[in-house]
Amino acid sequence: MDNNDILKKLRVALSLRNDDIIEILSLVDFEITKGALGDFFRSPDHPGYVEAQDQVLRNFLNGLIIYKRGKLEEPKKNIRDEEI
Repeated sequence: MDNNDILKKLRVALSLRNDDIIEILSLVDFEITKGALGDFFRSPDHPGYVEAQDQVLRNFLNGLIIYKRGKLEEPKKNIRDEEI
């Protein structure tokens, strides 16, 4: 299973549209066009097929965490930390 298959399966499992995926990638400052994204979802024997690199999948997964859970909040300071 390659990165394209993983992206396809996550898109279907989470009911995501291409606009949603672009939004998720933008949460981690990774910009991609609709056309470039569509190339990942083509059939491997299509002349316009492009293999998704690890960087794309990594950024999508990191963006998905933010999309589903929200941004990481800073840890609360302990009162003792302020006294020192």
